[in-house]
Amino acid sequence: MKLGFVSAILPELSLAEVFALVAAEGFATVELMCWPPGKAERRFAGVTHLDVGGLTAAGAAEIQALCAQHQVEISALGYYPNILDPELAAGRHCAEHLKLVIAAAAKLGLNTVNTFVGRDWTKSVEDNWPRFLEVWRPLLQFAADHGVRIGIENCPMRYSGDEWPGGKNLATSPVIWRRMFNDIPVANFGLNYDPSHFAVQFMDPISPLREFREKLFHIHAKDISIDQAKLNEVGSFAHPGEWHQPRIPGFGVIDWARFMAALTAVGYNGPVCIEVEDDTFGRDLAGRQRALKVARNVLRPYIA
Repeated sequence: MKLGFVSAILPELSLAEVFALVAAEGFATVELMCWPPGKAERRFAGVTHLDVGGLTAAGAAEIQALCAQHQVEISALGYYPNILDPELAAGRHCAEHLKLVIAAAAKLGLNTVNTFVGRDWTKSVEDNWPRFLEVWRPLLQFAADHGVRIGIENCPMRYSGDEWPGGKNLATSPVIWRRMFNDIPVANFGLNYDPSHFAVQFMDPISPLREFREKLFHIHAKDISIDQAKLNEVGSFAHPGEWHQPRIPGFGVIDWARFMAALTAVGYNGPVCIEVEDDTFGRDLAGRQRALKVARNVLRPYIA
């Protein structure tokens, strides 16, 4: 396994500065955010460390040279929109940008792009399914044609009022994963697995690892804390933001020794990228960098 982080926490830094930080802090890899340049649609979105729309062969060579200079790797390119947005034009726009991200990954010699499946949050899983198949079958073929795997993060995306009741991502549970991988049985369709999204659903984060070990393309390392007193007041059907808080690994409910041991046991040897959304360290750059260092020190003993 290789320890890294998700670049979304560093919107103030240039790509070269991100690579320099990766090296200086002893990380091996980084997942680069590739949103279209412009205003973010939500927090932790909209970060553009790589503008894929304008990436030329010469530009890709410059990025590869930067990696070599700092002796770091890019674990994946990341772009996390709602490709199944009920506004069809918005969904198509997201899909077209995802194709640019896939093409950029191929130019850089990378084999993984991470994203969400998406969802019309006003409809059931069943009612979303025909459009999911219609949109994702050609996207996955496009990715395969470029030698790229798609890692789907398992985030429910139902943390704010405009994401309720269904959330903006279908791929939240093993039942849905089995159906996805059965209905689109291609080798380049897998998971960017984040155990915190099981914890917030009161599910065991280790439970899916063995069954889906061949589909584990990438790992996000994030934790959560639960305010039990608040949960007792509002109930688990209230917005999770009312009763839970994202934390860095080691500061929440997940047993990281047990989780990392289970990853090792199923043979996972890919990237483990820390995702910092922990405001207890502060929202400024210095606080996010400190959170990154603390999380690194928690996970480093488990990665040779």
